[in-house]
This record gives sequence, C-alpha cells and structure tokens, in this order.
Amino acid sequence: MTIEHVLVVTAEPKSVFLEIFFKYLKSKNKRKKIKKITLIGNKEIIQKEARINNYKKNFREIVNINEAINDKVNIINIKINKQDKKNYISSYISDSFEKSLTILKKNKNIALLNGPIEKKSFLKKKYLGVTEYLAKNTNSKNSVMLIYNKKISVSPITTHLPVKFIAKNISKKKIIKNTTSINNFYMNFLKKKPKIAILGLNPHCETIEKEGEEIKEIIPAINFLKKKKININGPYSADTFFIKKNIDKYDVVIGMYHDQVLTPLKTLFNFNAINITIGLPFCRISPDHGPNYEMYGKNKSDPASIFCAMEFLDNI
Repeated sequence: MTIEHVLVVTAEPKSVFLEIFFKYLKSKNKRKKIKKITLIGNKEIIQKEARINNYKKNFREIVNINEAINDKVNIINIKINKQDKKNYISSYISDSFEKSLTILKKNKNIALLNGPIEKKSFLKKKYLGVTEYLAKNTNSKNSVMLIYNKKISVSPITTHLPVKFIAKNISKKKIIKNTTSINNFYMNFLKKKPKIAILGLNPHCETIEKEGEEIKEIIPAINFLKKKKININGPYSADTFFIKKNIDKYDVVIGMYHDQVLTPLKTLFNFNAINITIGLPFCRISPDHGPNYEMYGKNKSDPASIFCAMEFLDNI
C-alpha cells in the first residue's frame, strides 16, 4: 500500500492536537510518498489555531476531495451548530468522522489520521472507543488496537473495558483472532514476521481458583497459534515482562487489558507511539494521547506522536 493522501479529522475543538500538527507542518521533515493533506474540521477553528501556533501558510478550502492539491493544506469545512449547547461538540465530531468515512469508502490510497476525542461527549456509551466506532461503521468484524512503536508495540485483547468485565471477555477465540490479525499486519504491511509475546491475566499467571484464564483460554490459544507457525511465546507475568532483556527479544506484546500494556509502553517511550486500528478497509492511525485540555493553548505539548504517525504513513 502506498499512502498518497491523508485525511486529518481534527476532532475536539480545544485539544492540543492542532498545536502538535502545526509543529509537524512547520518542521523541515519532508514527506516522501504522502503528497496531499486534507484537514476535516471547522475552518474558523483551524485558522485560529494556525495563527496561535504561528503557522503562516495559506489553506485551500475544498468541497470535493478531488479538488485537493499537493502544495497546500486543504480544508473540508465542517460547520458547528452552537445553538445546541449540550451536544454541539459531539455532533461536530460525528459530522467530521462521517465525512471522512464517506470519502474513504469511495477512494483508495487515502489514510485516516484523527485527533484525540473525549469519549464521554462523542461516543456516549455506545462504543468503547474510536476503534469500535470505526469498526461498526465500516462493518469490520475484527478490529484490533495496536499501539505501535518501532522498537516494540503492544495490543490489548480488551480495549476500554471496565476492569470488572475483563475476565469474562478473555477467550481463546478472541486471542487467536487478534494475534492472527497482528501477525498478518506485520507480514503484509511491515514486511516482517513478528516475534510475539503474550501476557497472562492474573498476577504471576496464577490464581487461587482451580483453573485460571491462563489454563482455560490463554495457553490453549498459544498452542493453537504455534501450530499455525506464528512466532509466539508465553504467557508471561506482566509485572516483570517489560525489562530490557525481554523487550529486546520481541516486536509485539499482547496483553489482556488496556493498562496492562499501555502503561509500561508510555512509561518507556512517552509520546513516541501511535494507535493503529488493524482490520479496517483503510489505514487508520491516531496519536497516542488524549485531548489534554490542561495544556491547551500553552504551546508546550510534545509533538513526538504526530511525527511518528506521519513517518509511519510515509513508509508503509
């Protein structure tokens, strides 16, 4: 796949995302394959953020994606209805995503890069996260969250699921499906057969129960995947896995829940990682951070994740 055009859903109106995106645009970083960038968001907000962040180049407003040109940052304007005081942000973000999905369904070699969102305002308990929202709205049955870093990536079997529901949602079938999807992604897009480690659910992979999830679900899944020639080992205890001698051996670590793998990855690499949704009919990524309202307007946010995102798109 060669990504020639990136759609950028700017998402939350008062987020640090546009700040870090303009830091990327102002840098001397040169894109090799990506020729066009189109922002999907409110024109007035984008232009205001450009002024605040001292981005002086002009934008090109377009209506049809075919009007986008190479040497400008294109904008598809999404209007905001502030008369609906309770829901206008949610409606604005929804309209932005819907516009991007309409474009992606009709065009090839276009990737989706979205800014972070506040899940309570946009998803409203209908979806666990953007991963699930995009999967549902593209009829994709097995979407997988991969938090990617060139050194080591992580993936949770359950995503933004409350802790009390995690154990009931760990299954051999889910582990096999996710691991197979990750393996295929590495083979097809990154041209690499990945070395995969899988973590247990319980402390030290043990439990006072007769049989824990390791014995019932995780180990049978690992044995099945090994028979399919997938390079996988485990289960490993999560409390000691993320030390240098272990992470140097593997490309991907699959954990059973969100914080089990994202906390150590962010501790190791800060914002130098991106969120990739595997299993969609197009390439979708986002910076691995939230809106960070406390830092909004301070021009102090670390842009590492957006650089990582654009570099990734330029090299697949």
